[in-house]
Parts: sequence; structure tokens; C-alpha cells
Amino acid sequence: MITITPLELTIGLIVLAVIIAVGFMYMRKRRRDSLRERFGGEYDRTVEQAGGAHRAETILHEREKRVERFDIRPLSPASRTHFIEAWRRIQAQFVDSPADAVTRADVLLGEVMEERGYPVADFEQRSADLSVDHGDVVQNYRAGHTIAQRHARGEASTEDLRQAMIHYRALFDDLIHEPVESEPVIEHRDGRVVDVRRNKETHRG
Repeated sequence: MITITPLELTIGLIVLAVIIAVGFMYMRKRRRDSLRERFGGEYDRTVEQAGGAHRAETILHEREKRVERFDIRPLSPASRTHFIEAWRRIQAQFVDSPADAVTRADVLLGEVMEERGYPVADFEQRSADLSVDHGDVVQNYRAGHTIAQRHARGEASTEDLRQAMIHYRALFDDLIHEPVESEPVIEHRDGRVVDVRRNKETHRG
């Protein structure tokens, strides 16, 4: 018969507690690293707003669960072509009417999101939903929206509006080609929007 002394029992319990604590810390670190990787810059932004990592991670986890219920889908080839052509027209419109172009770009982004399966919601909710799979570029979306709001108050210059278009284009490009392609289908060259896919098809022909 094996007899365990009180000292041995105490040491065993301490060792067990340490193992459990280390395991908990390891799992928490893995979860944190996973959230950082998925949300990118949105992770740090949420930590700052929430006032701490634990609360921020709870918020981000809730976002993940919300978006998991959505039917997020890639665009059909016809829809992709339609939206790319629409963006090219908006880009051309910017020369004569920067403010209208920025407004239309914002509307077009909403149309792309809806086509992809994101629910129509207010800006903050849309941004939160997008951050789950577009954690880095959603910062561009917020920056562009902020400039649009400043313009509505008469506080934005033409250069500001140009920056808004650049911000919007980053998200537009991500939504258009993700998750099917591994590279952008549009590029910004010398102030022009170039359909890269169309150029490739021309070269193949």
C-alpha cells in the first residue's frame, strides 16, 4: 500500500496547479495570437477602445460568432465585372466632381458588401462585420468615411477627398478579388484604374 504524506500531497497539488495555470496561459496566448493574425490593426484599435486586451478579445470573439452566421460568398464573374466598371466610372468622375465621386464610392462599397452577403447596417456595424475577414483594410474604410464626414461639414479639401478615394479603393479591391484570386484585379497607375484581369486576357489572346 502506497502512503502519501501531507507534504507530498501538497507538492503534488502545487505542481498540478502550476500545470493548469501554464496550460491556461498557453491557450490564452494562442487565442490572442489568432485574433491578432485575423484582425490585424483592428485588434490594437479594439484594445485601445475597450481599455484592455481581455475585454477587446471578448468583443472580437463576439464579432466572429456574428459573422459566422452570415452567408458570405464570392462575387459571380458578372458581378465582379459590373462593379469594376462602376469603380472605373467613379474614378473618372473624380476629376470633375471629387465630392460626388467619394459619395458614389461609398455607396458602391455598400453594394459590393451586400452582394457578398454582408447585412445592410449602420456604418459602425458594417465596419465591425468587415473587420472579421478584412481587419487591415477596414481601417481604410473608416478613414475614408471620416473624410467624407469632414467634407459634409465643409472641412475637407480636394486632396483630402483624393485620400478618401484611395482608402475606399483598398477595401474595394479586397472585397472584389477575395477569396477567389491571390492578386488585385485593379491597379492604380498614374491616376488611372487598370483592370489587370482584362490586360492578362488580352496578352493571352
